[in-house]
Amino acid sequence: MRTLRPLGQRAATGPPGCTAHCARLCTNTGIAAVLAADKALLHWRAMRRLGDTGLAEHAVQETLLRGWKACATYNPERGSVRTWLLTIERNVLTDIARVRASRPGDAHWDELGDVAEARCAGPDFAEAISNGLLVDELLARLPEPQRDAVVQVILRDRAYQDVAADFGVPVGTVKTRVHYALRSLRRLPISA
Repeated sequence: MRTLRPLGQRAATGPPGCTAHCARLCTNTGIAAVLAADKALLHWRAMRRLGDTGLAEHAVQETLLRGWKACATYNPERGSVRTWLLTIERNVLTDIARVRASRPGDAHWDELGDVAEARCAGPDFAEAISNGLLVDELLARLPEPQRDAVVQVILRDRAYQDVAADFGVPVGTVKTRVHYALRSLRRLPISA
């Protein structure tokens, strides 16, 4: 059975077993000191990794809760309380990232909108035609062997070996043609 202490004493409010070497998160003054000194850093790191204010606040709370529970295991010889809490937070952030990865459907509306735009948004039809015409015009300025090599290797994404076999030339020759063609294209004005 627990004994009652007078209100004037500052008693540990944390888990039993805290010692003189604990992190002092089990006392009101200890937790207040950590909040004053490290809450902003903990929140910044969580926001940077998670990108969500609510999840970042949850991560900071979970970090402090885990620190409070493990207060007696803190070893001052291994580092400061801040370093210890940052290690705990790294583990909390990893746990949250794993949960989010295992449930891809649990996302905020803002995230869903960004994903939908990235999947559906593309250049419009007119832009695709104008880009194609520009590429065609630029390729027309190249000598025929270089143009053929670029079309096969770059535009059709074929292997150098396959193109060399089709052209009946060494692989090095195809690589050289592509190299010089790209160098020539870089020097041409874009409005060509």
